[in-house]
Amino acid sequence: MTNNQKGILFACITALFWGFLAIFLKIAVQKVEPQTIVWFRFTVAFSVLFAWHLVKKPRELKILYRPPLWLIFAALGLAWNYIGFMQAVNYTSPSNAQLIAQLGPVLLAFAGIIFFKEKLRRIQLFGFALATTGFFVFYSQQLQQMLGQQSRYNIGVLFAISAAVSWVVYAVMQKKLVNSYSTETLNLFLFGFPVLAYLPFVNFDNFSGLSFQWWLLLIFLGLNTLIAYGSLALALKYAQANKVSIILLLNPTITFATMAILTELQVSWIEGESFSFLSIIGAFIILTGAIMVIKKPSKSKKN
Repeated sequence: MTNNQKGILFACITALFWGFLAIFLKIAVQKVEPQTIVWFRFTVAFSVLFAWHLVKKPRELKILYRPPLWLIFAALGLAWNYIGFMQAVNYTSPSNAQLIAQLGPVLLAFAGIIFFKEKLRRIQLFGFALATTGFFVFYSQQLQQMLGQQSRYNIGVLFAISAAVSWVVYAVMQKKLVNSYSTETLNLFLFGFPVLAYLPFVNFDNFSGLSFQWWLLLIFLGLNTLIAYGSLALALKYAQANKVSIILLLNPTITFATMAILTELQVSWIEGESFSFLSIIGAFIILTGAIMVIKKPSKSKKN
């Protein structure tokens, strides 16, 4: 297997885990409060990573009490990204939250122009305009279907947008640090900081009386963080960043397809979703615009 194939494989693993994430979060919030779910996810991820560092890289543990300033900002961004996305799923639906979250990679491309002096191309501007148009088409169509729940839907959309913006803050700060620290060491602090930050808001009563299946679900949500971000780091190591980014845009497609199947089956353990034809068109326009923004031009081969 070539490095490029390895990179694509790891990117697909990340897309798969993130694609199912919103669905499992929607199920979990039926029993556990959003902030408690987020805290538990970070706690599981941090505990595993801390144990690994204790054995493999004990010297790197110093980052927990001597973090660089940029890393603190990155941790704040990631902490809000998690709770923002969690609340977006809670107030809207898995597919809605996942689709609006794709504003993150689009905004990151423009952050690269501002902070890293990357060149702005015309196709990026066109893609941004296209994604924005698609967002308003999708949003207006969904709002019409939320009879009596428009205000709740609007709150969810605002949470999703704030999650996308905070993810950009995290990504920009991490990019400034990735050449000085390993990804695992950065993640150790990134996962550990929110554990303390969200501790005062945790409702431990939510954990009492949970069945074995619910505990498995919560543990999966915690491991999802480790596996997805670990696979993403390996994907970026073996494949070009723009290829990885485009594969990650499969997230909403996976969520949409899975929710469509579950809605058709009329399962009792998650609320079904319904989308008008224009909503689907809007979603397609958003993803098309996002690809235009993220995709880098291929370099012509020299003879």
